[in-house]
Amino acid sequence: MFLSVFDIFKIGIGPSSSHTMGPMTAASRFLQALRGGLREPGAGEVAHVSCSLHGSLAFTGKGHATDRAVILGLLGFVPATIDPDEAEAAEARLRDTKVIQPDGLPALRFDPEADVIFDFGPPLPGHANGMVMRGFDAAGHLYMEETYYSVGGGFVVTAAELAGADQGGAEALHAEKQAQGYPFPFGSAEEMLRLGQISGKSIAEMKWENEATHGGRMAVKTRLDAVWQAMDDCIDRGLRMDGILPGGLKVKRRAKAIHEQLLAERGKNIAQPHVVNDWLSVYAMAVNEENAAGGKVVTSPTNGAAGVVPAVLRYYRDHCIGASEEGRRTFLMTAAAIGGLIKHNASISGAEVGCQGEVGSASAMAAAGLCAALGGSNEQIENAAEIALEHHLGMTCDPVAGLVQVPCIERNGLGAIKAVSAASLALRGDGQHFMPLDNCIEAMRQTGMDMSDNYKETSRGGLAVNIPEC
Repeated sequence: MFLSVFDIFKIGIGPSSSHTMGPMTAASRFLQALRGGLREPGAGEVAHVSCSLHGSLAFTGKGHATDRAVILGLLGFVPATIDPDEAEAAEARLRDTKVIQPDGLPALRFDPEADVIFDFGPPLPGHANGMVMRGFDAAGHLYMEETYYSVGGGFVVTAAELAGADQGGAEALHAEKQAQGYPFPFGSAEEMLRLGQISGKSIAEMKWENEATHGGRMAVKTRLDAVWQAMDDCIDRGLRMDGILPGGLKVKRRAKAIHEQLLAERGKNIAQPHVVNDWLSVYAMAVNEENAAGGKVVTSPTNGAAGVVPAVLRYYRDHCIGASEEGRRTFLMTAAAIGGLIKHNASISGAEVGCQGEVGSASAMAAAGLCAALGGSNEQIENAAEIALEHHLGMTCDPVAGLVQVPCIERNGLGAIKAVSAASLALRGDGQHFMPLDNCIEAMRQTGMDMSDNYKETSRGGLAVNIPEC
């Protein structure tokens, strides 16, 4: 198995990697499929497109701006490079004309109000986050249809790709292809530790060698530093901004005010020792307030959990003795390795396994990264990840009103605090522990499969239905 650090850490926009970034990418991919010209037999030239959203994409799509994401994808925007001002202007033109004009295709009818359909029936069979893109000719005959699944963290697969993976053959073939040429293609924590013992290398060193195989170390370093810069900028933006978050809940931004209080207390010897938890929380909240506002964030491994890794990394840089740029890179490489294992062997999708797959995975990644940056052994790093993930098992995804605000913003702060505690506990030990990380990941997968759909990003249970009535 090889999953790049840049697959785990994608620069994009809020409020959701699965419900915003994924559908935008899927709509963009559908345009490319239309350009391929593999039309239904007897269909004329494509003249009209539509999209239906299913499962969690339907139930919480409005709160996650999924409909707008589809619109922007069909307008040619992609998450990594979207310009908010250009997007807003293009969307306004579309709502007036109800016509899109993609490069390499004829003008296509598309009514943002009528052609994005929220289907509240049963979810599609492949995944809780399903969407069907359709093209029609001028007479209304089907030109092309494609089903996409947004499987978490901005990853998108077609129904055919997902079916091939489920059957095992395509997945095995893909894994074998991915493994070719990579010196350390570990697919489990056990393999990761074994390869580390054989090679004498750290997890980060093995990850560096994998990444540099086809890109060169300097190119990887440049991209990795850009990821951290985007994370750091997001924290800074969140700490500067105040006001009310969009969506109708009238949730107030709090990071700026908390940060100002923390700065005012510095050097006055009036803060309690546990104030470090407030620093961790405010860094995470700053990111997730930006995400909730649709700002630029980095999937870590998802948008809903985007604050945990940056918060712990900022904590390492600004609060830990001996922090260095090399330590920061070690942190990110190690965190990505753990995130890849969780995605490969379970899920990072809140719609599939609940928030244990989002904030739980992020906390495990951050714990491993911090442990590595502070000099932990491979065994201690694996232990840190396991501790953090273990103590998120069973966490539901029940966003109020389908918005990535309550409880998501504070939850990232608590995930960061748990990550630091897990890393610290692991560093106090020798790496030997009762529950292996692989088993904990499997327990998370099984728990997610057993969890009611009401608690998997549908806003039909938990906090989402227990809210004030005034």
